[in-house]
Amino acid sequence: MSKITEQVETIIQPVLNDLNFELVEVEFTKEGKDHFLRVSIDKEGGVDLNDCALASEKISEVMDAEDPIQEMYYLDVASPGAERPIKKEKDFQNALTKPVFVSLYAPIEGSKEWLGILQSVDETNIVMEVKEKAKTKQIEIPRDKIAKARHAVMI
Repeated sequence: MSKITEQVETIIQPVLNDLNFELVEVEFTKEGKDHFLRVSIDKEGGVDLNDCALASEKISEVMDAEDPIQEMYYLDVASPGAERPIKKEKDFQNALTKPVFVSLYAPIEGSKEWLGILQSVDETNIVMEVKEKAKTKQIEIPRDKIAKARHAVMI
């Protein structure tokens, strides 16, 4: 996580707590000549457009007052969507028994990408139930090999 995203998280977390929103992710990126501050929020039952507009207004106020970003940027507040990222311990716990997609830094059993049902989580490993051709098997993945994890929509 970059220093800017850490600062932004620290600044906006109390605002989102007051609004009863969960901070899912903060991302600060440059696309072409423009900078974007993307904030993903959620709440029990999901967020709607009005929630995002309210959060955007309150985040803008506190960001203008604190001013941690030197560049001009666009603020984008949105729902994390159905394929929300899994980053924090709480995210992994909430994803238990649900479909997840995991990409790895290094291959395990010849693959750097796994799609399956998250079966268990501990401090060092996750266990997923995956389909390989017509068979179902369990695969154990060390957490330090996970580059990205997200919820998945399986058909």
